[in-house]
Amino acid sequence: MDVSEHAGVVLAVVESPAGAVGCRGCGVVADSHGRRDVSLIDVPCFGRPVRLIWRKRTWRCAQEQCSTRSFTEQHEDLAGPRALLTSRACWWAIGQLRREHASVAGVARQLGTTWRTVWRSIVPLLEAMAADPAQFENVTTLGVDEHIWHHVSTKPIGEGGRGPKELTGMVDLTRDSKGRVRARLLDLVPGRSQRAYADWLTERGESFRAGVKIAALDPFQGYKSAIDDQLEDAVAVLDAFHVVKLGTAAVDECRRRIQQETLGHRGRKGDPLYGIQNLLRAGVEKLTDKQKARFDKAITSNEEAHLPVYVAWSCAQQLRSAYRHPNPTEGHKIAEQILDSFPTCPIPEIARLGRTLKRWREAFLAYFATNRANNGGTEAVNGLIELHRRVARGFRNRDNYRLRMLLIGGGLAHPHLK
Repeated sequence: MDVSEHAGVVLAVVESPAGAVGCRGCGVVADSHGRRDVSLIDVPCFGRPVRLIWRKRTWRCAQEQCSTRSFTEQHEDLAGPRALLTSRACWWAIGQLRREHASVAGVARQLGTTWRTVWRSIVPLLEAMAADPAQFENVTTLGVDEHIWHHVSTKPIGEGGRGPKELTGMVDLTRDSKGRVRARLLDLVPGRSQRAYADWLTERGESFRAGVKIAALDPFQGYKSAIDDQLEDAVAVLDAFHVVKLGTAAVDECRRRIQQETLGHRGRKGDPLYGIQNLLRAGVEKLTDKQKARFDKAITSNEEAHLPVYVAWSCAQQLRSAYRHPNPTEGHKIAEQILDSFPTCPIPEIARLGRTLKRWREAFLAYFATNRANNGGTEAVNGLIELHRRVARGFRNRDNYRLRMLLIGGGLAHPHLK
């Protein structure tokens, strides 16, 4: 009906077309009872906040026997009852949080309102999407990992605390028709334990558990026990990144031990092994000729003492080569050789790594039989979680945290979010 501007705010006046309306109680055509203006926050326009003035029609039933005396028009597509934001403003705000990595405070500034108003308006929509059982359908590959959601005291929630510091996140790692993984956060539960994961799997029901064929995880026995108990038909796969990380850590531990044995102190500038610590963490295929020469010079500076470091590094490179081999069958053969040789290696760090891999033998070798299934998508979701925790400057309420992370992690689906 009218558009104007006042104090930097765009004002738009709207009303529905006139027409006969039946009483909600008895159905008899009601008498018009005038209008009343309702102010709603709408999507920003031209870089300015917008206020929608809805001239709501009101009616009165003329039937004395009818219990409905008066009522106002409703328009769910425009706004729900007692809403402060229009429906499209709510979905716009949700889209900003998800696609633009905005903060609730930043969205509130654009809308010209407060954090509390925005959050209270969108929470019902987020909760409805989170409660939709359809989000758990067609999950054939499941990933799991933990992360720290706060670093304060672990006092109980009722005593002013935020509960456990660690949360366990479940991620859908199912491949699409083109073989691509679109990681999608399914849920976040408090704790990092077998019980936390097992209880969540139990709550999902038998049909969900029967559909999961591959379960990727980091080398944490608690999650492995939950998989064995609840996902009997699923193949547990040890994440490749974490296995290679264990190999790199073994080399680093060996280097520090030899450093102490030969020089009697921690690595310092000018020490041969300390000077190549970063080269020891890199793949051999990534080293330049200059770096290889520096590597050889450091090892041969005290060849007898530094030989264990070189052997440990060679073992770590062999571990990497199993995952990097273009043919999974050949990679499987290298992995079998690792399981046979590492546990008896005279270098204690490599022997310990070998015993660890031997204990995880089936999950370690499953990588080569499951089309290279891994937990990388779960780590990607954790990266998004870390980003939004920094954007929000931390969270105090775990329920709000869960909804925000489900939103940005792709766990909430709705036509408005496509």
